[in-house]
Amino acid sequence: MSKQKPSIPKGTRDFGPPEMAKRTFILDHIRAVYRKYGFQPLETPSMENLSVLTGKYGDEGDKLLFRVLDSGEFFKSAKDEFVLSSSEIAQLTSFLEEFIDNNLETLLENTREFHGSDNEKILAYVDEQFKNAVDSKKTFYPYISGARRIWEALKEFFSKFGGSRVYIDQIYSKGLDKLNFDSQTIDGFKNTVVSGRLIPFFTHFYSKQQLEKANSSELVPQISEKGLRYDLTVPFARYVVMNQGELTFPFRRFQIQPVWRADRPQKGRYREFYQCDADVVGTDSLTCEAEIVLMIEEVFERLGIHDISIKINNRKILSGVVEAVGALGKENELLVAIDKLDKIGQEKVIEELQEKGFSTHSIDKLMPIFSLKGNNLERLTIISLLIGDSEIGQQGIHEMEEVMHKVAFMGSEAATLEFDITLARGLSYYTGAIFEVKANNSSLSSSISGGGRYDNLTGVFGMPGMSGVGISFGVDRIYDVMEELGLFPEENLAGTQVLLIAFDEETEKHALFLLRKLRRAGISAEIYPDQVKLKKQFTYADKKGIPYTLVVGAEEIQKQAYGLKNLKSGQQEMLGMDEIIKRLQQ
Repeated sequence: MSKQKPSIPKGTRDFGPPEMAKRTFILDHIRAVYRKYGFQPLETPSMENLSVLTGKYGDEGDKLLFRVLDSGEFFKSAKDEFVLSSSEIAQLTSFLEEFIDNNLETLLENTREFHGSDNEKILAYVDEQFKNAVDSKKTFYPYISGARRIWEALKEFFSKFGGSRVYIDQIYSKGLDKLNFDSQTIDGFKNTVVSGRLIPFFTHFYSKQQLEKANSSELVPQISEKGLRYDLTVPFARYVVMNQGELTFPFRRFQIQPVWRADRPQKGRYREFYQCDADVVGTDSLTCEAEIVLMIEEVFERLGIHDISIKINNRKILSGVVEAVGALGKENELLVAIDKLDKIGQEKVIEELQEKGFSTHSIDKLMPIFSLKGNNLERLTIISLLIGDSEIGQQGIHEMEEVMHKVAFMGSEAATLEFDITLARGLSYYTGAIFEVKANNSSLSSSISGGGRYDNLTGVFGMPGMSGVGISFGVDRIYDVMEELGLFPEENLAGTQVLLIAFDEETEKHALFLLRKLRRAGISAEIYPDQVKLKKQFTYADKKGIPYTLVVGAEEIQKQAYGLKNLKSGQQEMLGMDEIIKRLQQ
């Protein structure tokens, strides 16, 4: 086997022990806050059915889904030229001829009135008849992998060659419109249709060449039914619907797992990354939004990221803005455009709105939202005047004010909470409050946390009226911010607290006894596994960042006092094991 240079996919990363210690530090604090607020842990599979994922994130989100091939053997049975053997062709020919025998007269009788006009009704009738025939005839299924593939091939045949319209026109052109044809004519027709056109098309339809040239939108459903999860919220909604009888509502859950997006990798943007979600479903109380603000503040306070901005908006306010500027029906276009404001700037956003059909009058009325000033109350007042008597817009204003009041009631000054009318968040399922958090003193411009309320995400799975709201912390971006700002506390990240150093085989035996005693006391400890020089053992401890060494020599064993050395200060003390355990437990 030839040598291969190892690599990993773009947009993914390896994390060694030092990095994992830092990531664990972040995750432990997030978990602690989630548990403190009453959220319970949950996990869902990495893969979801594409029917669950698609249509929940908007058109741009659907494009970023990683789809999973059903089987690596999908193309194995495909041949270079003909998929069907001669015996298989004979069976398929028999089926198609039988279909013509049973349906030709009825077909002509039912399609006569449409002759020379649009053939949609003709095709709809043939569709129904062929489906019924396929359902009742299963002898050839093993040869062509099921009726569905046959049916798709027939529809492709119709679209490429005119299908039934072509052959009906041929029949009428031969003067057979009075249905007075004989068996010889029918046989000739079957030979032309089946042997001359249908069989060659069917046999080539499944060739490798045809599959490779197929449009991806047509090919994907045939080879992929699953995808890697795009986020944790949609799988959570699916879980709630499937387990509704076992849950107590309102239901609070937190979930910390990786997600995948086929995005272009860049700083702060990865194709595989962890999300740390907390959601509560089964209530529309705005107390939940206020608690989210407090959780955000506490998480970043614990992590030492003090200079943050918590931006908040409400999708209902944005709907009111669209209504007020006379652009009803263009809510999604507005949301997608202004969500890019931080990335592409005001001028480019206006250009995009123009391209999406916003009139000059509408854009002029939108201009105040790009330059709002003042405190939150002053900004809300300006937007309230802009949206006027829009009922949904004013409802959003009221909700925004109530959230801010509740945050204050709960004891938070919320100095970091900022109403930002240009905040849209791209996910299409949000319906109420939306959040986004950024670190102000970092070079990372992307958000490090975000979320919002969704009133009917469970409705698409058959459980309407189940409102929910949630927040997600991006651990990978938080990691990058903390690394850049030097916020990780080194003394709390070492995996091993003390390394036992033995001199020889005899002292090693005693050191192993002490090792077990330390571990039983809850102290992370290890022993150097080989009998090497002391210098090498001390170097090992220093490189691993182990803060203490415990020297176990013959004299130490005799006195029952051991040399505990602090590698950072260089100080060494002779202490008994009970004292050592107390010192290391401090």
